[in-house]
Amino acid sequence: IIKEEKYIALQRLTRTRYQLIHQMTECKQHFLENLYYKCNTLTRELPTSVFSASIMDILSDSLSLDDIAQMDVADLATRLNQAGKGRFSDPEKLAQVIQKAVRDAYRLGKVLQDSVDIVLASYARIIAGLKKQIQSLDKNIEAMYQIIPETQSLLSVPGIGPVYAAGLIAEVGQIDRFDHEAQLAKYAGLYWKVSQSGHFQAERTPRTHTGNEYLRYYLIEAANSVKNRDPVYRAYYLKKFHEVPKFRHKRALVLTARKLVRLVDVLLRDHLLYTPKGSETTETK
Repeated sequence: IIKEEKYIALQRLTRTRYQLIHQMTECKQHFLENLYYKCNTLTRELPTSVFSASIMDILSDSLSLDDIAQMDVADLATRLNQAGKGRFSDPEKLAQVIQKAVRDAYRLGKVLQDSVDIVLASYARIIAGLKKQIQSLDKNIEAMYQIIPETQSLLSVPGIGPVYAAGLIAEVGQIDRFDHEAQLAKYAGLYWKVSQSGHFQAERTPRTHTGNEYLRYYLIEAANSVKNRDPVYRAYYLKKFHEVPKFRHKRALVLTARKLVRLVDVLLRDHLLYTPKGSETTETK
């Protein structure tokens, strides 16, 4: 049990962020389910995220499908560009894609259309509110983690930023609580039971479903980010990805997270900074 106040304080913030992320994921799933009723081909054809603020505004309560279908492409592009504050690289092409998807969609009756619009608008507001809350938490997490010197070791790893570093530190606490990295991995639930009887040993060993779900979440999210920036972890991920025909990404990512546990353990235990393969690891000041 973590007893030091600074770790507990950080843990309150990072665990709340974890819960809000899951709430937002669930809201996005419900938004997409209802969007399918309104425009069943849009999510498949849209070249950008349907959850960008400008797209959600247009799809939820700003314009009706008939309005979008009848608008001049240039006018719709201008509206998208204004709503996106110039972030869309080709607003006219985006407008054409949206308009085509809308024209190809089947039309709902007015009663059902109105109910779907209300639901979409409700979820759009909830998602926007959750995004603001998560951004606020991220700022507080960044301010809090600075009082814990161990975070500097984790921040030296490419792909691990303040939020992931804080999430890991908040759950690990003082690394001396664990005798070795295997104990830390087991605590996170990144542990596979061996199925063996006599001379038989099963090839498929399912991961245990116990452990600290918050630590496991931050390890997996951090591993996903690290593999995109560090060639060693990228190569390991790809190796595991191509080993099996099913569940490739999920399996490879969890195994990459297990590999990351070893790095987290040695960096925290020895107060080191991470350096790329071929360089010597340096000690933190």
